[in-house]
Amino acid sequence: MTATKRVVSGMRPTGALHLGNYHGALANWINMQDNYECFFFVADWHALTSDYENPGNIIMFTRQMVIDWLSAGLAPEKSTLFVQSHVKEHAELFLLLSMITPVPWLERNPTYKEQIDALNNKDLSTFGFLGYPVLQAADIIIYKADGVPVGIDQAPHIEITREIARRFNFLYGKIFPEPATILTQTSKILGLDRRKMSKSYNNAIFLSDAPEDILAKVSTMITDPQRQRRSDPGDPDVCNVYEFHKIYSDTDTVSAVNRDCRTAKIGCVECKKQMAKGLIESLAPIREKNKFYTSHPDLVDDIIASGNQKACETAKATLREVRDALKLFS
Repeated sequence: MTATKRVVSGMRPTGALHLGNYHGALANWINMQDNYECFFFVADWHALTSDYENPGNIIMFTRQMVIDWLSAGLAPEKSTLFVQSHVKEHAELFLLLSMITPVPWLERNPTYKEQIDALNNKDLSTFGFLGYPVLQAADIIIYKADGVPVGIDQAPHIEITREIARRFNFLYGKIFPEPATILTQTSKILGLDRRKMSKSYNNAIFLSDAPEDILAKVSTMITDPQRQRRSDPGDPDVCNVYEFHKIYSDTDTVSAVNRDCRTAKIGCVECKKQMAKGLIESLAPIREKNKFYTSHPDLVDDIIASGNQKACETAKATLREVRDALKLFS
């Protein structure tokens, strides 16, 4: 009988999760629970790489993120949900891996300079920011993950992890499997202004938003920029609202919107209201679970504590092998 393969992934706690987070990662995590042994963690140490000056919200955001995970469908009986900083073995393995990781590997990371440019309002000239791929490698290989679910833009990070694992195995003997990159399909979903959905852009719809908030946000969405008047025919293929329809409306509504927009039989206001109705209905179960978990913080803390314990046990076992391989520690 083939053993169940193990996957590991994490998210940085930066506040409530939005639809971009859900379709970009969380929905895939939920779908993997029945086919993989899953370890999903709150990457609070990673949050410090760019937010080291203002760490005060990380604890609050950590619980909020786990509540969103549980509300969306991650199940503690199927997946190990834990907090990175509560498993100190991550830090020890990070230190040991940093001793063998060549600096050029980190400098050639394609997202390193991109993020420095994108976050030019922050001083990111720190060792922590340069070295976060090493910490990421430790996060993954300490659980001997068979694979990591990521989008195509994150694939280079997993390749660095594979290189670090390969180098360790060459120097000290094979301990770590080289985790596969599990490319995940993501739905095309942008923010209200057609940019990437992001809290920093103030263009996000959150999983926990109330119906009236969703309706208000949807009313501001940019549609076909060439459609200036109600009587103008539109092009659904360039309309962000139509992309939401394809996810959150039934097939009859999608077909009708596609047809009626092109012939100006439906206006953008009505189109948005129809989409908002489907979106509100789709998020209703998540919203109700969110209310439940928010009102039961002790239950959430117990789930986190249980996940932390299981993750610690697994990580400690790996660290014992690493110490033996290095022949430096008793």
